[in-house]
Amino acid sequence: MAARSGRLGVGIVGAGHVGPVLGAALAGAGHALTGISAISERSRERAETLLPGVPILPVPQVVERSELVLLAVPADELPGLVDGLAATGGWQAGQLIVHTAARYGTAVLAPATAAGAIPLAIHPAMSFTGTSLDLTRLAESWFAVTAPTPVQPIGQALVVEMGGEPILIAEADRPAYAEAIATVSTFSRSVIEQAARILAGLGVEAPGRVLGSLARSTDEDALSRAQPDSIDPAVLPPVDDLQEDL
Repeated sequence: MAARSGRLGVGIVGAGHVGPVLGAALAGAGHALTGISAISERSRERAETLLPGVPILPVPQVVERSELVLLAVPADELPGLVDGLAATGGWQAGQLIVHTAARYGTAVLAPATAAGAIPLAIHPAMSFTGTSLDLTRLAESWFAVTAPTPVQPIGQALVVEMGGEPILIAEADRPAYAEAIATVSTFSRSVIEQAARILAGLGVEAPGRVLGSLARSTDEDALSRAQPDSIDPAVLPPVDDLQEDL
């Protein structure tokens, strides 16, 4: 049950880089964390560090205890997880189900919706380290919110409570949104890593620090000029088989 009026009992499925951070942000907003699922030793350590005192439970128990269930799992695992819980009668009427996969809207939650649950797709557009550093980064990040129209205010409110800025993305536009996110994260990482290898080959110590100011200033300049009327989609490179980082 909710800890107090307007507060929710929140359960987290997945203790990768994203789940514990968003759970900590929601706890900071006053929500009660009912449990988190974690399988590997590393994920258990991450959960215990970011969410001390929150019980580590099997997925069905996390879902059973919670008014809001946060599914922070890799996109490839999400459909099977939702279907599996539906098959065992795990979803509850009136329960909020939130997933964090960039590529999906709420259609992937259809088995939970059929059981009376309320679907939300909320994706934070940032790179996660899985540490407390991410809690600060949330304050300057945008979250894509996809939900049925009556539910959109709930998604937007949750984002604001986590410290981010919500932006509504239509169900049909989620694949294109995911491609944009993957383009930035994958290409930026690859370019910086390649440049760092070149400098390291020249004997430069700490190439990451050498490139840091250049990378940040270049990104800021590009972002300042990223206006819709200045971008020609025809000259953008194709992006295939890119994965979200959870």
